[in-house]
Amino acid sequence: MASHHKQGPLTGIRVIELAGIGPLPMAGMLLADLGATVLRIGRKEPVDLGVKRPLKFDLMLRGRSSIELDLKQSESISLVLRLTQEADAFIEGFRPGVTERLGLGPEVCMARNRRLVYGRMTGWGQTGPLGPSAGHDINYLSITGVLDAIGRFGGPPTPPLALVGDAAGGGLFLAFGVVAAILEARQSGEGQVIDVAMVDGIASLSTAFFGLHAAGLLRPERGTNMLDSGAPFYDVYQCSDGLWISIGPLEERFFQELTTRLELDPATSELRHPAQWPALRSLLASTFATRTQAQWCARLEGTDACFTPVLSFEQAPNHPHLKARGTFVEIDGVRQPAPAPRFSRTKPATPEGPRAPDSDCLTDWLGAEELSNWRAMRVIT
Repeated sequence: MASHHKQGPLTGIRVIELAGIGPLPMAGMLLADLGATVLRIGRKEPVDLGVKRPLKFDLMLRGRSSIELDLKQSESISLVLRLTQEADAFIEGFRPGVTERLGLGPEVCMARNRRLVYGRMTGWGQTGPLGPSAGHDINYLSITGVLDAIGRFGGPPTPPLALVGDAAGGGLFLAFGVVAAILEARQSGEGQVIDVAMVDGIASLSTAFFGLHAAGLLRPERGTNMLDSGAPFYDVYQCSDGLWISIGPLEERFFQELTTRLELDPATSELRHPAQWPALRSLLASTFATRTQAQWCARLEGTDACFTPVLSFEQAPNHPHLKARGTFVEIDGVRQPAPAPRFSRTKPATPEGPRAPDSDCLTDWLGAEELSNWRAMRVIT
C-alpha cells in the first residue's frame, strides 16, 4: 500500500495538505489529479469537516494518501516539520494564526526548507478586518458584488452551488498559486507564502463584469442583462414533458440558425432588440412548449443554434458527448468527473478513490528505517 504510481504533468511534486474543508481538499484533488504526490494530514481527534458521508463518496479526497496525527502533541508537530523538508508545498485552510499556534506557521516550516511554498486558503484572506470571523461561500459571493448579480428579475439574489467561491475562487486559485510559486522557487531557490482569499479569487473571476459595469453596460437590476437571464435568447425554457432546455445564440448568425430550425418568421430577428425582449421571450416559451426535450434535442443539438438539454447529475455522465470524451470516470463504483484539463503527452492516470489513513505511505517520504523510528516513538501507529 505504500507506493502509488503517479503520472501527469505534476509528477515528482510533493505537497503536504493539512486537512480542512471545501476549497482546501479541492486544491489537493486538483494537484493530485495531475500527478502530484499529496499527503493529507488529518487529526486523530474528531473535527467537523463538513457533510458526513462514507469515505468512497468523499470524492475530493481521491488520489492521495493520508495519515492521522494528534497535533496537540509536540512529537506530531515534529513529524510534520520533518515531512516539510521533503515537500515542495504545504497547504492549509485555517483561520489566520491557527497554524502559528500549532507550531506549523510559515516561518517555522520555511526555516526547515527554504524552497517550501506555503499556501494559505481562507475566505477573507490573511489581512483585513473580517479575517478572524467565520464565513462561507455565500458570504464571500455577497460581499464581492457577485451574488447581487445572480438571479431572476424581480426575485432575490440566488446562491449558486458552491462552485464560484469554494471551488473556483478558492480551490482553483490555491492550486494555480502553488504551481506558479513552485515554478518560481525552482529559479530562485526560495519559497514564499501564498495568501489565497476566496474574496480575491471571486473578484478576479468577475473581472469582465466589473469592466462592463465601469463602461455603463451592465444594468444594476439582476435578470435584465445579456448573460443573467435578461436576454430571452440566453435562457432556459420548459418543454411539453416538463423537462428543460437551454439556448445561448448571442450572435446574430447563431440566432438566425435557431429561428430557422424553429421554423419561425425570419423577421423574428428584429425582436433581438432589448425593447422587444418580452415579446421574444413569449414567442420562444410558447414554441419550446410544443415538443418534448428529446424532440428538441433531435432537431437542434449539434447545430450552431447554441442549444443543449438541461441535464441532471444523474443524466449528465450518460450524454453522448461527455461519454465520448470520457469526462466522467467510475472509481470504486462511484461515477465522478475525470481529471481536467487534458495533456497530450503527460496524461494523468485515473485517480484512486479516497483511502483510509495508512502510515505505510510515509515510506515514500522518509524511508523504512526512519518510519520505524517514528512508530517506536508512538507518534504514528
